[in-house]
Amino acid sequence: MTTGVVRSVPNLILRAEGAALLAAASVAYATVGAGWGLFALLFLVPDVFMLGYLRGPRLGSVVYNLGHSTILPVALIGFGLVLPSGMAVSVGLIWLAHVGFDRAAGYGLKYGDAFRHTHLSGPAGAEVHST
Repeated sequence: MTTGVVRSVPNLILRAEGAALLAAASVAYATVGAGWGLFALLFLVPDVFMLGYLRGPRLGSVVYNLGHSTILPVALIGFGLVLPSGMAVSVGLIWLAHVGFDRAAGYGLKYGDAFRHTHLSGPAGAEVHST
């Protein structure tokens, strides 16, 4: 049995939540009127956080998770609403959409032992059984 991995129906629910986050962030983005060119330009930027893996899986997982959780983009949106800064809100919404897309696609938060070991999938080479 693989530990630290969400399987079966809970996994499907977390993926559906990711799809809902992608949809909600995209709809909210459409209302701010920043233009879809900016969305397309910045949508994959959070994947730059994978560069932390150049220093190994332990640091890589921390850096990756920092860029692929909802905490920083929600904080950026809040910052943008308080300032107010439409650009901060727009970038935060694009970032949230990316996180939602990744979750819907099954890319979860990383564990420190291997890049492919996430909360939505087992460690590299491990067989994960549904129960």
